[in-house]
Formats: sequence, structure tokens, C-alpha cells
Amino acid sequence: MRVVIAGAGSVGRSIARELIHNGHQVLLVDRLSKADRMKDTLERAEFLYADACEIQSLDEARVDTCDVLVAATGDDKANLVVSLLGKTEYGVPRTVARVNNPRNEWLFDSGWGVDVAVSTPRLMTALVEEAVEVGEMVRLFQLQQSSASLFEFTVPAASPVAGTPLRTVSLPADTVITCIVRDHRPVAPSGDDTVEAGDELMILTTPEQEADLAALLATWRGDQA
Repeated sequence: MRVVIAGAGSVGRSIARELIHNGHQVLLVDRLSKADRMKDTLERAEFLYADACEIQSLDEARVDTCDVLVAATGDDKANLVVSLLGKTEYGVPRTVARVNNPRNEWLFDSGWGVDVAVSTPRLMTALVEEAVEVGEMVRLFQLQQSSASLFEFTVPAASPVAGTPLRTVSLPADTVITCIVRDHRPVAPSGDDTVEAGDELMILTTPEQEADLAALLATWRGDQA
């Protein structure tokens, strides 16, 4: 897979390093020179020193031949422009954009050519909540194209749902338990599995069903319905 990453800061380089490790071809595009940005040179990455918001630069980067375009700069405006150009001018199959300011998150949608928006502040908040909150409904991320969201819910010790077989659990419409993390191991849920205290449930649902899911999980943690 060929990936073009706009922005060779710490985020862009980290993404590049992981992709290269996984065997993918990576080109980093950044306005700063190698001496300025490439202190920890990625030997197997390609580099283009140019402004990714300019058509000429994207032509030189051969964006039309990439499988994924990642807009990972520290500037939300630049990330939106890169995504829009990649989608509308070059027909990139997949665009991933970094959201720096959560207040701008609403802009990062298909209207701006964004297939997947990644908000670092939102992810960090979710990880903090997931680490310390038992019995709370924690949004991990939202799927950009379908608008469905993945939530995590850790079953409290005294939860009334503990010990209940999954086949008897009534969930809202368009809502599924996609995975159970038990004793630090993922378990593919089946109807014969029981919900146990301490289980981390990964639940996928639509925006229309979030309120019903929240009400259900409130009863699972022992709140009044």
C-alpha cells in the first residue's frame, strides 16, 4: 500500500514509522528541510519538501497513485485543504485527517473530502475515561462514513447484568456487542457467553440509538431506570 502523509512532525513521523514497519510504502510531505525535521531519519521513507496545500506539490507527490492520503499537520485548515484536494482533484480512495482543535471536528466530513477524522484530544479523553471510569459509557471513536460510534462499557462488580447470558440481553435496535475484553484478552461474543463483572464490552451503535443505549447501561450499573 502506498501512503502519502502531509506533515512530518512528530505525529506524521510516528504514523510513517508504524506503516513502514508493517511493510507499506510511505512518502512524507513537509515544507521544512530534512535538517529541521528529520532528526530521527526514517531510512525507508521517501521525503518531499513542499507545501502539501499546493496542487503542484501534490502532483509531484503523485497523490493520484496513492491508496491513502493522511493529513497530519498541526493546522486544521491545512488538513482540510489537503483532504479536499486529495479527494476531489486526485480521487484518493481513502483520506484520513488529523483534528487538532475539537471545536473544528464538525468540519471534518465528506463535504471536505475526509473519510476518517482522528481527533487526538478526543482519543486521549476516551483513553483517560476508559482507564478510570467503571460503569460509564465511554465513546472510543465514530466511524466517519456510517456515523456509527464504538463505545466501551466496563461491567461493575455489582451490576445486575453480571452472570446473564448474552442471548437474553435485550439491546436497542441497530446496536451490537462487537467484542468482550476479559482478563486482558479479546473474546468474540456468542449467545452462550455470559456477561461477567469486570468485562469490557465494546458496543457499536447508531446516533439515533445512543440515548437508549445510555439508558440501558445506566440500569446495568445499578442506576434507577
